[in-house]
Amino acid sequence: MANRHRGEIEAELGGQSYTLVLTLGALAEIENAYGGDDMIAIAERFESGRIKASDAIKVIGAGLRGSGLTFTDDEVSKLSVAGGAAGYLRIVAELLKATFAGTP
Repeated sequence: MANRHRGEIEAELGGQSYTLVLTLGALAEIENAYGGDDMIAIAERFESGRIKASDAIKVIGAGLRGSGLTFTDDEVSKLSVAGGAAGYLRIVAELLKATFAGTP
């Protein structure tokens, strides 16, 4: 079960329930995926509504790996989600909110 106080969320991917969390290592992974942009720049990009399918794959994949799972981004790209594209965006938004809640 996900613990929101630790920034964890629960998400159903490919018909199975998983816990996702953006640990410090997962956040560094995301920064590296965006050419070294800091987390504030990345968060601002997402807040502006500019998110691509590849962004969702990177964030969801980092969240799965942050919880100790060994999904590759290619494997993440093949997981279905209820609600289609909106479902993926909901997971990304929920994970980012759980990670950065209470920060300026």
